[in-house]
Amino acid sequence: MKTRLLIGCSFFIAGFAYAQSGESSISFPLIPPSIDAASWVLMDATTGQVLTHANENERRNPASLTKLMTGYVVDQAIESHQISSNDIVTVKRDAWAAGNPIFKGSSLMFLKPGDKLSVRKLSRGMIIDSGNDACVALADYVAGNQKNFVVLMNHYVKKLGLMNTHFETVHGLDAPGQFSTALDMAKLSRDIIHGKPEFYKLYSGKQLTWNGITQQNRNGLLWDKTLHVDGLKTGHTATAGFNLIASSVDGNQRLIAVVMGAKSSLGREEQARKLLIWGENNFSTLQLFHGGKALTHERVWYGNPQQVNAGVDKDIYLSVPKNDVKQITARYVFDKKNLEAPIKADQQIGTVQVYDKNKELASYPLMALQQVKEAGLFTRISDYISLKI
Repeated sequence: MKTRLLIGCSFFIAGFAYAQSGESSISFPLIPPSIDAASWVLMDATTGQVLTHANENERRNPASLTKLMTGYVVDQAIESHQISSNDIVTVKRDAWAAGNPIFKGSSLMFLKPGDKLSVRKLSRGMIIDSGNDACVALADYVAGNQKNFVVLMNHYVKKLGLMNTHFETVHGLDAPGQFSTALDMAKLSRDIIHGKPEFYKLYSGKQLTWNGITQQNRNGLLWDKTLHVDGLKTGHTATAGFNLIASSVDGNQRLIAVVMGAKSSLGREEQARKLLIWGENNFSTLQLFHGGKALTHERVWYGNPQQVNAGVDKDIYLSVPKNDVKQITARYVFDKKNLEAPIKADQQIGTVQVYDKNKELASYPLMALQQVKEAGLFTRISDYISLKI
């Protein structure tokens, strides 16, 4: 193997964009805030890094956080052209709270049988009003009934790799066998933010009027002037406690705070606020490398051309403590001492390693950014002689 210093100076914070890196947790010597809740996660939305957490894999009742997956399934149906956001839905009797005793005392959009409204309006009612009746109306329209819709929800649970999540209802009211975790909810939120930006905009809505009733979004952090929160969702049942997922943007940095099992509606907001402010004050999201841009040029023996451009195949970001930014360096390590042709474009030829002083934080594949074919006979003989001397 051959190792070379790639970057010997500090990285500079770059523009915000989505990097499809895997979720990871990197331990830094920072003291996180004390959080009064059963479980929580603070995630960098760009990188998927978990910056602080507690009981993040503890299975709990998600309550209305379930509606993130309900909305996800609806948006999947829109993206696949199964339905349109402008389709008009006729509300069925099973979405009527008066005829459904489990809805008594729960959050509602206050739909009535025969009401006609668009898929988009119902989605807003599901998010802003946290309407359990809106969830049922959407499930009936997309899948024919709630049971079929729940099957779709759990299909996407598996597809997204949510290892500790299972749904039994479309709305999140407590049901045997229904559970999720703070970490899974952070992952789902991240996928919605980056993968479904138009749908995500609905989560910033502050109020909605339907049938003469105006309701405000229960996520009080949308009005917080110390943060720039634009989503996501609250939830509460007697067994779940008070849940909240909040995402805030500060410059090029986006954070996701998940709080489950807080003691009150104001308490969940305060705990999420502490997490977000701590993250903004202590971490920076850095763009380390640009995908497809050469980081180095390396000699290729027996090749035409005789050099290959090497770099990463996608934009790479990393969240690091602000005090450590000037200490972040990188080096590349080639898999072989001498690179030899032929080399395919996008073939891995080494590894890029990122360090905070002497501590390795992350590593990424170093790829050939171009094809290198075998050279002619004369060049191959010349290179062979050079290598042997």
